[in-house]
Amino acid sequence: MKLSLLLWLASVLPQPLADQTCLATTVYLEARSEPTIGQMAVAEVALRRRERGLWGDTVCKVVTSPHQFALTTTPSAFEVTNIEAFHKAWDIAGRSITNWQLPAKQRRLFVPHADHFATVAIVPNWSINRSGTTIGEHRFYAVN
Repeated sequence: MKLSLLLWLASVLPQPLADQTCLATTVYLEARSEPTIGQMAVAEVALRRRERGLWGDTVCKVVTSPHQFALTTTPSAFEVTNIEAFHKAWDIAGRSITNWQLPAKQRRLFVPHADHFATVAIVPNWSINRSGTTIGEHRFYAVN
């Protein structure tokens, strides 16, 4: 399935399916080869950003904010070919959204306060002099 089709589906689906589609696609693009906890952490960052409202009031708006997540840097012709990994990302997205609907003190958090992440091979300017949590090949930071 092409990325463009997934984004189109997200634009016509009702909530919360639209957000789950966008979040699952983001988890797939950003972390499909990562352990489950790393995938949950990527989803957590997107949901935290939505809650804060700085990048949009829906998950789809957050993950399609320019240059923030792989959805905006991956060609729309990209093919989602690992169906098993996408099914896992879909499940993680659903569980993460459900978790985020709980009161803040009841949520299971993997990267508390983190609102940014980068692969460990890259050191973005915004991460300099900030401590972070490493999970798999990603480092998670509290920037805002």
